[in-house]
Amino acid sequence: MRHRVYGKHLGRDKNQRTALFRGLLRSLILHESIATTETKAKAIKGLIDRLIVKSKEGTNASINVVKSALPQKEINKKLIEEIAPRYKTRSSGFTRTIKLGNRLGDGAMIVKMSLLEDGKIPESKKKQGDALTSEQAEKVQKTKKKPYVKVKEEN
Repeated sequence: MRHRVYGKHLGRDKNQRTALFRGLLRSLILHESIATTETKAKAIKGLIDRLIVKSKEGTNASINVVKSALPQKEINKKLIEEIAPRYKTRSSGFTRTIKLGNRLGDGAMIVKMSLLEDGKIPESKKKQGDALTSEQAEKVQKTKKKPYVKVKEEN
């Protein structure tokens, strides 16, 4: 029975899982982008959201929570001074994941997890036929309506 079992265990015990999550969080904060398996990305998504929200609050208690989760000074400094101010208008959803494909060895789905730039989701490239600009609309010739010709039926 799985009563009261929370989170992904990833085939590790508590200490190994904590070390793995800290390493992934550290890499994500330092490089602002990591490539990892989809399961690991889903497992740390809530953790990075909570850390950014706590670092945005700026109180001593919230900063102590961030320091206890990630004890490295340079990572805390970057998170509190550089990353958190970007997201002052957002309350959650600070990361995005892009599927890269399956890993050759075991077929695991690899994703690129990255922090959003300036708190905005980048617009995807528009397709060629999506919308016309005003200049393009002027160039387009309107079709002329052809007169209706009734065809005589032969018996």
